[in-house]
Amino acid sequence: MNYRQTFFSRKFLWEIVRIITVGMASLLFYLDSIPLPVLIIAMAFGLFSLVKTAILDLIKEKKIGTELFITIAVVISILGKEYLAGAVVLMIILIAEYIASASTEKARSSIKELIGSVPKTAIIKKNNSELIIDITDLKIGDVILVKAGEKIPVDGKVVSGSGSVNQAPITGESFPQEKKEADDVFAGTILELGALDIQMTKAGQDTVFSRIIALVEDAQSQQAPIEKFTDKVASWLIPVVFIFVGTVYFFTRDVKLVIALLIFTSPAELGLATPLVTISAIARAAREGILVKGGLFLEELAKVTTIVFDKTGTLTLGSPVVNKIEIIDPSYNENQLLQFAATVDRRSGHPLAKAILSHADKLKLTYGEPKDFQVIKGRGVSAEVDKQLVLLGNKPFMEENKITLPATSENIADTVLYLSIENKLAGIFYISDAIREGAKEMIAGLRSSGIKNIVMLTGDNPQTAQYVSNQIGITDYRADLLPEDKINIIKELQKGGTKVAMVGDGINDAPALVQANIGIAMGAMGTEAAMEAADIVLMQDKLEKIAKARAISKRAYRTIRENIFVGVGVVHVIGITLVLLKIIGPVEAAAIHLLPDTLVFINSIKLLRVKI
Repeated sequence: MNYRQTFFSRKFLWEIVRIITVGMASLLFYLDSIPLPVLIIAMAFGLFSLVKTAILDLIKEKKIGTELFITIAVVISILGKEYLAGAVVLMIILIAEYIASASTEKARSSIKELIGSVPKTAIIKKNNSELIIDITDLKIGDVILVKAGEKIPVDGKVVSGSGSVNQAPITGESFPQEKKEADDVFAGTILELGALDIQMTKAGQDTVFSRIIALVEDAQSQQAPIEKFTDKVASWLIPVVFIFVGTVYFFTRDVKLVIALLIFTSPAELGLATPLVTISAIARAAREGILVKGGLFLEELAKVTTIVFDKTGTLTLGSPVVNKIEIIDPSYNENQLLQFAATVDRRSGHPLAKAILSHADKLKLTYGEPKDFQVIKGRGVSAEVDKQLVLLGNKPFMEENKITLPATSENIADTVLYLSIENKLAGIFYISDAIREGAKEMIAGLRSSGIKNIVMLTGDNPQTAQYVSNQIGITDYRADLLPEDKINIIKELQKGGTKVAMVGDGINDAPALVQANIGIAMGAMGTEAAMEAADIVLMQDKLEKIAKARAISKRAYRTIRENIFVGVGVVHVIGITLVLLKIIGPVEAAAIHLLPDTLVFINSIKLLRVKI
């Protein structure tokens, strides 16, 4: 939706009609072409929406808004027989209100425009035939056909075919992604080339697409602290203004002066300065594949001075591979050790377990079903395999079970997993996880943006932690951590009021994300747990999005301060001064009153377009 469509949409038709009615009546009255009662009727028509809003604000929200100021100013102009001045003032104020409403709608519509919509129908494949059915009639497991140029209507898995999918509505990626059999696809994305048979896993409100819409729409209603502050300032400013204006009238008996002062002392722009920026920033972030759950988190991220990173899956790819298997007990060969490890790890969802299983599958080894399987958080796993107790885990896990370890086994950068069979060390697995591309540059960029302290947390051994931190430029790292240790470290960092952001995968480190002032989940597309746990969700596994989110938040916070200082403070102080010096009257005051509205609008809406 472009600016013209927004400003002249049917939604604002009555506002346009009111402006034209009051404007034409003012002109005709000035030309002596209509009597006074007609002008009063036109003013009442124009004033109706303002009076209605003023009453609702008083009754429902217990607050006095700019609408009440303008209503009082117009009523005073009529009582003081300044009819034309009152009418012109009303017309100009209606224009200002229209600009404010339309600009806010523009920011909101940019989100809908970005996300678009999901098709209401799908082509389903059943019994070798193709049928077009409503999305609501689909069932989990149904296979649908999507052709080139069509939007994918459901979340699902490709069962046959291949093609290029534009995932920009969800991830912000500028280049289409190649999809083939077994790949996941998401509703709302566009198949640009090829054809795909997709087995549905989620539809309707359960899709990633729908959850994004729900999160973004909910985010728009979340007030930032600075927005609450401006509302509070406006509430206590109002009685002060009425006392001031009343005092001026008591000494001057000048109706025009009072009307002009009421125009300049209304808190209209104070209420517009923050929410419009928040909506624009949330829309801009969504365009980049960054979901921000509210203005509160934008402001908090702008104030953050410490960022904590979970290592695995965040600074590293989260796809570890087995580099080496060291035989300790000569009774077993490498394949046998791998079979034991794969069996005990079969029910574990940990990334290191996936590395073990992947390596076993690559060698086409068979492995059984573990008995009495247990996960020991932050340590490892245990199970009965072939009637033998098998433990697989890190050094502390072995030490707690009194397993004797080689003295030099951890003097390397790999993650080390120990395999013990019947309380005797049988083998050692050396696993590595590649560092993400751009990690070093991202860390440097965060430092230059004002982040004073960057910490890496990991459950890995100190040697692995040191190796990764040295490679990417982090000097503060903590190793051999349990999940609860991460929470305690964040609490320690928060002492003294330090604002801390935590970046993780949003699943294994959800408690730490919640503890931090700002929780950022990375690569969360399709992960409901990540969307729930984090305050900011990055839909792609791209580290530069963290710096981008920080840049958007800082730009938004700066824009809010500019709006309050220039759009509200400077213009209103100058305006009140000119009124008190009787250099300008009500009509000029109303005309100048358009300036801060316009400045706030332009300054806020540019967040949607400016390079960040």
